[in-house]
Amino acid sequence: MPRPPKCRIVNQEPMVTFFKPRGIPLRRLEETTLTVEGLEALRLSDVEGLDQDAAALRMGISRQTFGRILARARKTVTTAIVHGMGLRIEGGHYILADTNREPENRE
Repeated sequence: MPRPPKCRIVNQEPMVTFFKPRGIPLRRLEETTLTVEGLEALRLSDVEGLDQDAAALRMGISRQTFGRILARARKTVTTAIVHGMGLRIEGGHYILADTNREPENRE
C-alpha cells in the first residue's frame, strides 16, 4: 500500500481558477487540471526565481518531490497552451502557509 501524499505548504489559494483560450465556446472546450501545489511550484520557481532547494523548503517537501511537481505543472500548462485547452486550477494535497490549516474544498 503506497504512502499517503504529504501536504504541501502553499502561500495562498489561487484568485483565478480557470483560464480558457479566446474564441472557443465552453461547450466545445477540452480542459486539463493543474493542482494548487503545481501552481505554487510554478510561482516559486518562475515568478520568484527560487532554486529548487529553496522552493522545496518553502513548500515543506524534498527537492526531488518539488522537481516532480514542477515538471508535471509545466507539462500541464504547456499542453493546455499548445492544444488550446482550458486550464482549471484545483485540488491537490496542500495546506495554507499563513494558517497551517487545510482548505475547505480541495477536490
